[in-house]
Amino acid sequence: MPLELGIWRIDKGVQPVEFGTFNLESRLEDILSENIEIASPNWLVIGRQVRTEHGGFIDLLAMDQDANLVVLELKRHQTHRDIVAQLLDYGSWVARLEANHIVQIFDEYQKRWKKNEIVSIDEAFRSKFGISMPDEMNQSHELVIVAASLDQATERVVRYLAGEHRVPINAVFFRVFRDGDREYISRAWFRDPAEIIVDPPDGEGEWNGEYYVSFGYPHEVVRDGLRRGYVVAGGGSWYSRTLQMLEPGARIWVNVPGTGYVGVGNVISTMVPVDEFTVRDENGNEVPIVQVSDSAASLNRAADDPETADYLVRVDWLKTVEPEQAIKEKGFFGNQNTVARPRAAKWVYTVERLKSRFGID
Repeated sequence: MPLELGIWRIDKGVQPVEFGTFNLESRLEDILSENIEIASPNWLVIGRQVRTEHGGFIDLLAMDQDANLVVLELKRHQTHRDIVAQLLDYGSWVARLEANHIVQIFDEYQKRWKKNEIVSIDEAFRSKFGISMPDEMNQSHELVIVAASLDQATERVVRYLAGEHRVPINAVFFRVFRDGDREYISRAWFRDPAEIIVDPPDGEGEWNGEYYVSFGYPHEVVRDGLRRGYVVAGGGSWYSRTLQMLEPGARIWVNVPGTGYVGVGNVISTMVPVDEFTVRDENGNEVPIVQVSDSAASLNRAADDPETADYLVRVDWLKTVEPEQAIKEKGFFGNQNTVARPRAAKWVYTVERLKSRFGID
């Protein structure tokens, strides 16, 4: 059914907050171009009104921390047939983009829209995600409809394409509410971005019981995690909430985006804020990790803001390698979520190769 979202003020009785009209054609595009975190904190805008070889213009083109592309198209006044067909057309073009073309798109975006902020795409990527740009770009892509709501026909088509044909398509809804002279914007996803069902064959695609974990932090933090037995995520609930999937006994394969896989281990305990995570010091005493690790002490503290705090999960490592020796092969699985239970053939292949490379039965 179409999304219906309402807001009520309850401090002075129950009063509905007015839903305001919203000029999707220009205002929302401006907001997302400047603040893409409103849609996803894991995206970097690299293009706006990008002309394709078919003559169309992609409203916004973004990149995630695995250097995969995201096409965002505003619904405007198009019919469900038009918006879906246009998005699929853009996807067919984006899928063939080579690295040099992506760099060109980013340069043109800066010259037109960021006239005083000209940097290389590598610099922008590192500034955004705190890691180096992966060697390979655009290994996969996502298609996202941006709208205030969807009609039932569009919902059916999106579900059909995603569920039956495994098209990486989603929709994100924005609405503006007015309370006096104040305006508020709300966001809701049609399909949960953390719901990982990637490329399962019809009637198959069972999860193999192995968890994918992304360790998207600077190498000094990664080394500390490999040494002291933890993985970490934070900087916002979008990143940390999937850590809740990890229960004691879970087997995890840990990937550093843009670098490769650095370890395999078993989860010992569930997520806790960095302030509450303890380790043994050189005298064998149990102490807070922030007292003995500069890397851990540099993380976001829950006392300052639980929403943006970093959360740690304790891990018993079976095998690890330094980030400089990370295991990376063409065709390996990667994903923007911190934790995933993939059902992709690529994930099964990745785990089997990693078992061989790490020497794990």
